[in-house]
Amino acid sequence: MRAVWIDGKEALAVRETPQPEPGEGEVRIRIDYVGICGSDLHYCFEGANGEYVVREPLVPGHELSGRVDLDPSGALAPGTPVTVHPARFGTAVPGTEDQPHLWPGGSYLGSASTWPHTQGAMAELLVVRADMVRVLPEGLPVRRAVLAEPLGVALHAATRAGDLAGARVLVSGAGPIGLLALAAAQARGAASVTVSDVLAEPLERATTLGADAVVRVTEESLPVEAFDVVLECSGAPVAISAAGVAVRRRGTVVQVGMLPNEPRPINLAPFISKEVALLGAFRFRDEIDEAVALLAARPELEQVVTDVLPIDRALEAFELARDSRRSSKVVVSLGEPAA
Repeated sequence: MRAVWIDGKEALAVRETPQPEPGEGEVRIRIDYVGICGSDLHYCFEGANGEYVVREPLVPGHELSGRVDLDPSGALAPGTPVTVHPARFGTAVPGTEDQPHLWPGGSYLGSASTWPHTQGAMAELLVVRADMVRVLPEGLPVRRAVLAEPLGVALHAATRAGDLAGARVLVSGAGPIGLLALAAAQARGAASVTVSDVLAEPLERATTLGADAVVRVTEESLPVEAFDVVLECSGAPVAISAAGVAVRRRGTVVQVGMLPNEPRPINLAPFISKEVALLGAFRFRDEIDEAVALLAARPELEQVVTDVLPIDRALEAFELARDSRRSSKVVVSLGEPAA
C-alpha cells in the first residue's frame, strides 16, 4: 500500500509500505480522505510540532474518513462508511478522572509525541482499535465526514466556554478551525457570532457559512467589551491580547489555537482588570460524536473543504494548505477520486 511519510524538516515522500493486519479488537479501514492539520504542516515544514520532534519517519494525519476493509470480529461489514476518534487515552491523574483526553500516557494518530511515534492515517489502509471507530449515519458522505475530528475540536472549545445560549461570541481566526468554531457556536445557541481575521478571503468563507459579522483586523479594530465569549483560534499572541480587550467584564476567552512551547508576549492587563476567565482547550473528549451528527445535519459545512488532491500530489497539498488566501481545509484523497 502507499503512504505519505515525513522523514524530517521539508522531507516528505510517498512510499510503498507493508499492509497492516488487524488483531483482536481491531478494525482495518480503507482510507478515502485525510485532512491536513496545522500540526501536520509543522511536522512537514519544520520537522517538529512544538516540543514534539520527528525522530523517525512519521505518517501524518488524524482527520480521516473511509470505509471498513476488515473487521475480524464481524461486527462491521466491509464497506461500512466510518470516521475515527484518533486518541488512545492514557492513565487518569487526580482532577481529570472524567477528562480522558487530558490523561498522560495516551497517543494520537500521526503524532511524534510518543516513542515510537504514533503513525497516522495518510495511508491507504489503517488499523485502529474497534472502540475508536464511528459509523457514519445515513446521508453523511464520506468526504464531508473528514471534518469530524476538527469539528470535534471546535465543539470541545464551545464546551469549555460553557452555556452559549444567547451569547455574543467572537471567533478569532477564520482558518478551518475558526470556521468550524463558528458552526459550533451556532449549534450551541449563540445569539450572534462575529468572526475576525487579518485576511479577506477567510472572512468571505465565514460570511458564506453564516457569520453575523466579520472584522478584518488590519483595517478596523474589534469593538471593546462587546462579546460574552471569545473562541481564539489563531494562536497569534496579538490576537490573544485583542481578545482580552474585546471580551466583556467577567467574560470568557477560550484559547483554541496552539502556541509554541516558549514564552510569547501577551497583554494580560485586561484579563486581570476585567476578571476575564482564560481557558485552554485541548483536542476533545467525546465531541466527535456530536460533530458527526452536526455534519449530517448541515451539508453546507462541506464548504470548509476547499481542495482535494490525490496522494501522489501530497507535497503540493501541504504547500497549498499553508496558504490561507487560496485554501481553507485541504484534503488528501487516497480512495475516492479527488475533486
